[in-house]
Amino acid sequence: MAVPAGTNGTTRKREPQWPVSVGVYGVLFLCGAVQGLIGSFQYSRAAGPVPVAALACCAVILATCVLGAWATRSVSGAVLPGIGWILTSFVLSMPVSNGSVIITSTTPGKWYLYGGTLSVAAAVVASFVGTARWAGRR
Repeated sequence: MAVPAGTNGTTRKREPQWPVSVGVYGVLFLCGAVQGLIGSFQYSRAAGPVPVAALACCAVILATCVLGAWATRSVSGAVLPGIGWILTSFVLSMPVSNGSVIITSTTPGKWYLYGGTLSVAAAVVASFVGTARWAGRR
């Protein structure tokens, strides 16, 4: 058996990859949280009766979750931005002690919260399907 030159028969240890993974998943979580923060203040913009900004926010979080799953080749890539978005959006929809609310119970507010939650759920389901496909190609 031939030994590659310069290795003296030893094998190189691989560096642990967990710091990179933690960083990637942390950035995905923060990306979802920032989208929730921005969307919570912009969801009410509409074109007539159509809540355009709420629907756009739903599409953006769907794309973020799907692309996160695709990039990481894991379901966690879809779940973490979704958790960040849900935590931020639903915390900002709760009333505070003085009675003020950021996300109101209006049609755009309902489209933003419920549509965004369904978008996250759809992205997680799509990531399960994608993970099965990616595993089949190995």
